[in-house]
Amino acid sequence: MRDQFLEVVENQLKENQPPETQHTLDRLLEEGFKEKVAKELLATCVATEMFQVISSNMPFDEKRYIENLHRLPDLPE
Repeated sequence: MRDQFLEVVENQLKENQPPETQHTLDRLLEEGFKEKVAKELLATCVATEMFQVISSNMPFDEKRYIENLHRLPDLPE
């Protein structure tokens, strides 16, 4: 599943949707994270949101996802 979450991150970066994904990647790189590690951190936000969608049977919450991106490198709950 890790590879699928990383693929979602790559797609978000290519499509610049949401733009906060690229902004967060840039910020993490500026903070000294290696690109691979930064993308894995982004993927944790994807995984967290997908877990929320599946466990609550609710739609994807972009606002919550973006809030989790802004908190990185602190991991989402």
